[in-house]
This record gives sequence, C-alpha cells and structure tokens, in this order.
Amino acid sequence: MSKTIQAIRGTRDILPEEGRYWQFVEATTHSILRRALYQQIRTPIFEQTPLFERGIGEATDVVGKEMYTFTDRGDRSITLRPEGTAGVVRSYIENKLYATGGVQRLWYTGPMFRYERPQAGRQRQFHQVGVEVLGSSDPRADAETISIATTLLKSFGLQNLHLAINSVGDTADRQRYRDALVEYLTPFKSDLDRDSQDRLDRNPLRILDSKDERTQEIAQSAPSILDYLGDGSKRHFDRVCDLLTQLGIDYAINPRLVRGLDYYTHTAFEIQSDDLGAQATVCGGGRYDGLVEQLGGKATPAVGWAIGMERLIILLQKIGCSIGSAIDFFIISKGDRAEAQALAISHRLRDAGFTAELDLSASAFGKQFRRADRSGAKACLILGDAEAETATVNLKWLATGDQETIAQADLLEHADDWRVRLKSEPAPQNNSVSV
Repeated sequence: MSKTIQAIRGTRDILPEEGRYWQFVEATTHSILRRALYQQIRTPIFEQTPLFERGIGEATDVVGKEMYTFTDRGDRSITLRPEGTAGVVRSYIENKLYATGGVQRLWYTGPMFRYERPQAGRQRQFHQVGVEVLGSSDPRADAETISIATTLLKSFGLQNLHLAINSVGDTADRQRYRDALVEYLTPFKSDLDRDSQDRLDRNPLRILDSKDERTQEIAQSAPSILDYLGDGSKRHFDRVCDLLTQLGIDYAINPRLVRGLDYYTHTAFEIQSDDLGAQATVCGGGRYDGLVEQLGGKATPAVGWAIGMERLIILLQKIGCSIGSAIDFFIISKGDRAEAQALAISHRLRDAGFTAELDLSASAFGKQFRRADRSGAKACLILGDAEAETATVNLKWLATGDQETIAQADLLEHADDWRVRLKSEPAPQNNSVSV
C-alpha cells in the first residue's frame, strides 16, 4: 500500500461541521457590510514581490521572515499574499478606482499566507475578512470602520471584547519618536531579546510589541509616542476618540500599541477578546495615508481593518454560538415507489425555497430515524409502502412530536404555514422520529 499524503504543516481542512460556522460568518459579514454600502473586491492570491516589500516594509517580520516567495517560469519574483491591504491598494491604483471621485468603501475576504509557527488560530494558510476606506482623511472614516468592526463582532454574540487604540502619528511624528525610543533603548540593548536587538536599528517601534517578558519590562518605561505627536495628529486622534465616545463604543488608549506593518499612520487599533487566551487579538487595523502614494498612486488617505477568520471561528465555538439548523425537512423513505416519490418531494420542497435532506441509504427505517434525530432538522417527512400506495406523506415536527398525514398533491399548499412555523420552532432535542 502506498503511503498516504497528508496536508502540509500549517494548513488544515475545514470540514463540513465547522464549515457551517464559516458560512454563517461570511453571510453575516456580507449582510452588515452591504447595509453600509461597502463593495466587495477580489484580488489575486499572488502578486509581484516588490508590492509587499514596498508596501509592508522590508524591515518587518512579515517581509523579512514570513513571506512565501518563489521565482516563476518567467523569472519573476512572486509572493503569496501575506495580507490583504497592499493588493487592494494596487488594484485601486491600477484600475483607477479613484476616477469616479469620492470615497471608495471596499471589503475583501480570502486566504493569506505567512510562514510562522502554527498554533491555535494561527496557520500558515489563514483567512481574513477586511475593509478598506480610500479617499477620506476625516476622523469619521476611522470611527466608521471601528464601529462596523464592533457591530460585526457583536452580531455574532461576542461579549468580552476590548478596543485598544493609539496614534502612531505622521512621518515626522514617528521620526521624532523613533529617535527618542532608540536613545532610551540603546543602554538596554544587551538585555533585549535577540529579535528586539535586531529591530533597534531597523524598526525600533516593533520592540514595543515584543512578547519577551524582559523586553516588555524595559518597554514599560519607554517614552510614549503620544508625547511626540504634532498638533494635527493630536487633533485627529482626539476627534476619533470623541466620535467613539459619542457612538457609545468603549475604548482604552494604549500608547504601546503599534501594528506590525510599516504603512500605518495616525490611528492604530486592535479589538481583543478575553476568550482567546494568549492570542487575544481578533481584529486589527488603522490608518495608512501614505501607502497609495508609496505604491505609485496619487496621495490618498485611507483606513481599514482585518479580522482573522480562524480566531473568530474558535471564539464562536467557545461561546457555543447557535447558528441554527441548516435543515428544514429530513425525508425518510423505504421501498421502490416510496423512494421515487420521496426524491420528487425533495425537489419540490427545494424549488419552493426549503432546505431538505433526502436519506439515500435505503437502510431500515430505524437507522433512518436515528439519522433524522442527529440531523438537526426541524421536521421529518416519512414515506413507506402505505404512503406510496395512497400518495400521501407523514409529517412530524421533531421538537414537539406533532404529526399529520398530507396528500402529496397538496403538499405545497401548506408552504406558507410551514415557513412561519420553521422560524419559531424550537431546535429538536433528540426526539424519536418513529411513527
């Protein structure tokens, strides 16, 4: 027997039971963003490597250590996208989305790729949903995107969420702060972890995000970037905070909060969950006013965020999020005529807008009844020889045990009543289906 082939480390299969959560998240996300008039954009999963080197920053861990980069047959350096924003900005420039004027509200979802140590909620192929608002420097754009993120997460029933927010200022602010931070950290260089020692010259702000305990202790007394903001940056940040207060969104200012990508300016934020353990961040984002120009377009202010789908799904499973039954009717049949009639009934129900699962096993009624119990369906339709002979079907509501016999010809005359009942019918509690 040949050796079985397994999934590559850092990737995982999303099996049907978990897939129901993904479909629920995707459908809810689409609904909420559609109401806010965000339009979906789909970009390739691989791009020219310089897009990420220039956009994310060569001094970042993502570019320096984590990208999946290869040379294709045309001798071009290609990279599987490690994040979504750079590709959206490239598309915005290339396809002249700015030509219509005004603000572009975009959203995306799909797989991303980073070579890092796999752990719960963090894979080498992972998935994100994100939004990008291009063309507005107004603090209301920052507040709107944060508000949509909190609305989306709360719509899933998440409660233990905390918004941390900071300003990383503009280019001049960050340079002043960078100089002060390097001056503070240099005497402690030998006490910093190895990665932070390397970052001291290349990307010192990232030291504030180190997970090393000793480095964290040193960083606690570091200067605050908020003390180095210019007047314009202060006004912008204060306005964002005021707007969040007016929206009733609680937040905590964290002057140590920096995002891992170089393109951020002004507002940076994270939404964290108490239910995620060490990997607490479920959503992160901020403003990136210089990225469009940096990638060859006209200067364009922008702000956005991304949610990690794997972490979100873990959260939903932990809190026992109810995503409802995906099945309206489970159809049981036995005998040639009954099985043919059941097939026809399943098609009629689906054409009428119901979800219906037809048992194809041809096994004994008892086994089919047990599968109906486990299916989560709200109701069961049962056909045997007697029903086939009289062209009827037995209907049983699984939660209450209510049953009736219905002529097959009159089946859809009950459709409107069923739709009402299906909405209010409680989930079945492993009721016996036998009749």
